[in-house]
Amino acid sequence: MPLHIDVLTLFPRMLDGFLAESILGKGIEGGLLTVKVHDVRDWATSKHKNADDRPFGGGAGMLMKPEPVFAAIEQLQTPGCRRIYLTPDGVPYSQKLAGELAKETHLILLSGHYEGIDQRIRDKIIDQEISIGDYVLTNGTLPAAVVIDALARLIPGVLGEEKSLTHESFTGKLLDFPQYTRPAEFCGMSVPDVLLSGDHAKIEEWRNARRIEKTRQVRPDLLK
Repeated sequence: MPLHIDVLTLFPRMLDGFLAESILGKGIEGGLLTVKVHDVRDWATSKHKNADDRPFGGGAGMLMKPEPVFAAIEQLQTPGCRRIYLTPDGVPYSQKLAGELAKETHLILLSGHYEGIDQRIRDKIIDQEISIGDYVLTNGTLPAAVVIDALARLIPGVLGEEKSLTHESFTGKLLDFPQYTRPAEFCGMSVPDVLLSGDHAKIEEWRNARRIEKTRQVRPDLLK
């Protein structure tokens, strides 16, 4: 059964082009996963379809109201689905977590906006909170896209050449090695001789050394 993802957002059109392009678009077209984007306002019951209100206790900004979000999730959820809220104060998204989500059958991704969402939503109908980094965006739709993109390429058949999954950043907690293509000479810069040697054992050894070297320089925390 292919993975199905429901995205709840106030800005559904932000995902239109993203879901139709490149590898992800081909995966969806091929039926390897399905993604449906919903406007939270569709579940609002007020005259003007308001999905936000001022926070109790004062403060800047607005909060997404609990009623439409509860109604949306209660209508969309299926037994065993994972309900996820995208927020800067969630657990960091990682390759490992992407792999776990890729094995699910149904995900609901809630995109926050304004100053966030009513805490009762988080307390009652959210299973997991995920952050894509220590920074704040205008809303959670882009983080939802990041989550989808990273997990989709781990679904068998989506990426095409599965071998490439074993030679990329964060596989085995190391960053990726440098890659080159034709021409072998460009602007006075040459491709390393070992990559032109045809000796696959030496090439693999060179690549592993470069992965360790780059990880030590850029992300020494991964080597711990």
